[in-house]
Amino acid sequence: MSVSDIWYLENIDAQGVFCPKKIGSKTHGPKHVIYRKHDFIFKQKDNADKIYYITKGRIKIGTENHDYKSVTKAILGPGEIFGEKVLIGQSQRRDYAQALEETEVCIMSKDKMKTLFREHSQLYIFIMNLIGNRALAIEKRLESLVFKDSRSRIIEFLLEIRKNKGERVGYEWVVRKFLTHQEIANLTATSRQTVTTVLNDLKSHNILTFNRKRLLIRDLARLQQQLSIVS
Repeated sequence: MSVSDIWYLENIDAQGVFCPKKIGSKTHGPKHVIYRKHDFIFKQKDNADKIYYITKGRIKIGTENHDYKSVTKAILGPGEIFGEKVLIGQSQRRDYAQALEETEVCIMSKDKMKTLFREHSQLYIFIMNLIGNRALAIEKRLESLVFKDSRSRIIEFLLEIRKNKGERVGYEWVVRKFLTHQEIANLTATSRQTVTTVLNDLKSHNILTFNRKRLLIRDLARLQQQLSIVS
């Protein structure tokens, strides 16, 4: 099996690791599945033996406690991988993955991925970096929840999404397919009303503009300065 048999990888950061060609063999390639909005890709306590790659749509990764209270850990889109912890020994899902809209994913078994690791060391390095970076992101988020107020957490989220998904346009930064206010609230442990208030305040100071389709950061330096103002 070759890397070109894995999945579609156009226009993502992993192009230097994976082959950016479309699948050439339906027999040996991964399974493609389309999920409707609100469908679960997997639930907590499900057996874990596969990893997933999003080609279309968006996925929410979350955790629910015994009181059915849910915490959103991440919202992922095209070009992103999830379920990767099976590769470091996870046998049962600790999170759930749910489609936020019609979503297409490619599914690869753990055993096939491990075979590819032996053939392509760069693939192994990429996945290990992915796991490590996500662990650091969760650690940073926990620290923010403990030590930062709501406004700071929202501003930090805007800076992080700019860093990870922003595109520079002249002196400005654009993030396409911006999240809803409720989704931002879920990710920052704040309320929708607080997110709306903070965004509108930043907009009134001409630091950024936004709508449902995009976030435009007009003055990155001033946005960064907001953290020192609220600290």
